[in-house]
Amino acid sequence: MVLREVIGLALVLGGVSFSVVGIIGIVRMPDVYCRIHASGKVSTLGLLGLMTGCAILVPATGLKLLALALFLMITTPVASHAIAAAAYRQGTSHVGAQRDELGGRTVNAPASDQT
Repeated sequence: MVLREVIGLALVLGGVSFSVVGIIGIVRMPDVYCRIHASGKVSTLGLLGLMTGCAILVPATGLKLLALALFLMITTPVASHAIAAAAYRQGTSHVGAQRDELGGRTVNAPASDQT
């Protein structure tokens, strides 16, 4: 009984830690694409840690949390990609980008590399 509570609390604290680090990353990242990457990791890893810890601490909610975690694992990457694609279509700049693989051109390359 005590071991289950320790594991559950460790997972909850791990989820909270991922969330805090991810929020700091969202604030400190230079452009929208880096921020999307940070927020995608936060919502996936942080929430999965929280949900797994809660499922261990409250076993009656385990099946519901498993379904929610599966839904989260499927939809979060799709939502992040949709936001990034919309930002790209609007012409949002890439800070420090070397190539634009979607546009097929070199972005901030030195003069000798441009063709």
